Amino acid sequence: MNILVCVKRVPATGGRIVLTPDGTDIDTRYLGFTVSPHEECAVEEAVRIVEGRGGSTTVLTLGPAAAEDQLRDAMAIGIERAILLETDGRDWDPVATARAIVEAIRAQESANGPFDLILFGNESADSGGFQVGIRVAAALGRPVVTGIKSLAPGEGSVVARREAAGGGWETFELPLPAVVSVKEGINLPRYPSVPGRLRARKKEIERSTPAWQSGGLDKVVLRLPATETTQAEVLGRGAEAAPAVVDLLTRIGVLGR
Repeated sequence: MNILVCVKRVPATGGRIVLTPDGTDIDTRYLGFTVSPHEECAVEEAVRIVEGRGGSTTVLTLGPAAAEDQLRDAMAIGIERAILLETDGRDWDPVATARAIVEAIRAQESANGPFDLILFGNESADSGGFQVGIRVAAALGRPVVTGIKSLAPGEGSVVARREAAGGGWETFELPLPAVVSVKEGINLPRYPSVPGRLRARKKEIERSTPAWQSGGLDKVVLRLPATETTQAEVLGRGAEAAPAVVDLLTRIGVLGR
């Protein structure tokens, strides 16, 4: 089975986001980067499928030259090939991203044969657009299903399952080739080993430079969500605080009047 995994370089989860002075971009000077948690699971799932069934794996990302680090992380756990669609660092909207990925997939399939399965994370950790995988599938004319937490490839098809409202499961059987976006929890991603990192460091990364694609969303300005503030009131110290504590407990209904 020939599997392609598409990932995105995003700021490390939990990092403090600071905007540039003009409010049009994220100041990345003090940020660490990774791939989205859903995409980590997509990489792990691709490796597991090929370990069990045989085949080949490729990881692809659209991003700046520094995104090479995330590709090498994927190769360190078992992905065989890596493709970087290198940009100048500007943020590409979902329409432009999908177009660039589709063009790269068509070029790869023309040279190396079709991908049986193309995996995405359900959404990226930064913009959370939920749409690149669907756009790619529509452009390629392939079946797609999203939000998947179980994959079972068969002969000429793949069975995908996702959680449904009410605690049940929805099951889909897709003919191959197909596109699937997976959710965190489909597996537990492994950590890259030291030998794996050393091997990944020596591997060549295929590079191309996609043309900037206009016609999608226009970014006007970024806004950080309002920060939550907390306030503490000192009621007193020692025994002198007891009446104030009783009064407070009475006011909030813990003690009766």
